[in-house]
Parts: sequence; C-alpha cells; structure tokens
Amino acid sequence: MIKGHGDDIYEYEGIKSDFSSNICQNPAACQAVTDYLSKRPELLAHYPEPEAWSLEEKLAERENVSPENIIVTSGATEAIYLIAQTFRYQPHIPQPTFSEYADACKIFSPYTKSKNSIWICNPNNPTGLMLSTGKLDDALFYFNLVVIDQSYEHYTTQPLLTAAEAIRRKKIILLHSMTKTYAVPGLRLGYIVTSRQLAEKLRKNLRPWSVSSLAIEAGKFLLQHDELICRPNLAEAQRLRDMLSHIEGISVEATQTNFMLCRLEKVSAHDLKEYLAREHHILIRDCSNFEGLTPSHFRIASQTPSENDALVDVINQFITSRNG
Repeated sequence: MIKGHGDDIYEYEGIKSDFSSNICQNPAACQAVTDYLSKRPELLAHYPEPEAWSLEEKLAERENVSPENIIVTSGATEAIYLIAQTFRYQPHIPQPTFSEYADACKIFSPYTKSKNSIWICNPNNPTGLMLSTGKLDDALFYFNLVVIDQSYEHYTTQPLLTAAEAIRRKKIILLHSMTKTYAVPGLRLGYIVTSRQLAEKLRKNLRPWSVSSLAIEAGKFLLQHDELICRPNLAEAQRLRDMLSHIEGISVEATQTNFMLCRLEKVSAHDLKEYLAREHHILIRDCSNFEGLTPSHFRIASQTPSENDALVDVINQFITSRNG
C-alpha cells in the first residue's frame, strides 16, 4: 500500500474543503446509517456471520442473480487482494490507475506464467475515463481473467456492465463498492459479482468474519434506501473543468465522472498541494505516486459551486505568483 492516497486529511489541520477524495459528499447517508445502527447495540455483542450471507442474498435480489454469484467483502480493496491471492495470473494493469491492483499482485507473486489477467478500473481512477464495451470484449479475447472494478459506477452516466452480463461472459470478475455508492468510506463494504465457478475458487481464500456485523446490517439498510445513493453533480464537474482549463499553465484531461486529472506546466503538484492546504485549508490529490504520471499531475473531485469557485481562484493566484 502506498502512502499518499486521497483523503489524507489526517496529515493537515483545519481542512475546510476536501477535493482529494473522489467520493462525493453525502451527509444524509452517513446520518441515516448512524441513526439506524444506534438502535441496534446488540450487534456488538456477537460475532458476525462468517461470510455475509444475509447481505449477499439481498444483493443477489438487487442484481437479479443467484447468491452464489455474490461475495461480500470489507470494501472493494479486500476483494482486490482476494482475487490476486486466488488467481495468481500474470497481471496486465493499464496505467495510470488505482495502485492497489499492482500492490496486491506483487504480494501474491510469483505468477502462473501460462495464464494472464487484466485489471480495469471503469470509470478509471485517476483519469475519470470509461472503457467501451468493445474494448472489454477485446480483453476477454486476450486474457484468461478480466477484473473490472466498477466502484465509481454511480459517478457517471455512461453505460456499464451489468451483473448478468459479467456472469454470462464467465471470465469476468466485477467489483462494486457500497462505500462509494453511498459515500460512507468508513464503513468498508464492497462485493464481487462473478460466475459460480470463479466464486467457488474465491471463497476458498475468503477470511471468516472479515465483514463486521455493523457493516452487514448497514448494507442491508442502505439497499432499502435508493434515495441515499450518492450521485455527483456532473454538470458542475464540467463547469469546474472548464474554469480550470482557462488558467494559463494548467491542462485538464476530459472526464466522464466527478473527478479529473490535471497537470501543471512549471510547478509541482506537491508545492500546489502544500500551498492550498497550509494557506487556504483546501486539500487536493498529488498524483505523482501514480505509475505513469509525473510530479506535475494532481487530481480533484468537484465539490459545491462556491468551493469550486474558491479553488479555481486560489490555483490561479498560485500559478500567477510562481510564473512571475
């Protein structure tokens, strides 16, 4: 695990606007889960289900598949390490992307050289871009295993692979993140959708009691409340991108989500991050530790219009002052 993921707010004091995490603000979900769990103190007195069977059944109903096709995990990150441990195939990881894919594969090397896998984040972190269905079909042709992480599925309006489609293609493992769907990152709750054959292999390495009773119960509660699903304002994200694109000395890549990848021309992302955090209590994501990116790259996720306006103003001031 690398140090320097987004939301490293613990490194700074007094942060008021956090652009570093891709997860949108959703206080309603956090409050609703807190209120609900506060009425269930008995959950703390007993071990959870060894595997989160009751939540898997509810998710199977939601996805319209069999429970044998669902595996609940402690966040999508646990699912990533479980897959890497179970299928030690030669990995192909298009960069830049979420670092945990490579980290997990390295831990569980050496690989079975006769089989290969590809790890796809869709929408991709940190670029915010989507892979077309045609490209996914190409991956199925060339690779023995295709892992598709759809953690940000609710952060885009683009078409995505369904559970039924993933199961039918047999070589696909689909990852979902309830953490991101409802913007409750402290809960740690994700799940896998895949064929029965692949699920059986994964379950052999599944750790017992990895998902807490509180998380299981919260997951079942959230599935009953679609109004709590986090859906970022993508129009506002595009407005933010347009404003940043007009600043001389910064380029912003296209995005299909609420977050975007930016590059500075003459200054480092580290310097910008420290300036924003120390002087203006604003946090961004320094992307220099992403493979394939440079010390000039950073990522931001759109916030409220007023926060976005303030961010653009102080970035413009910073670049102007540095460029003389």
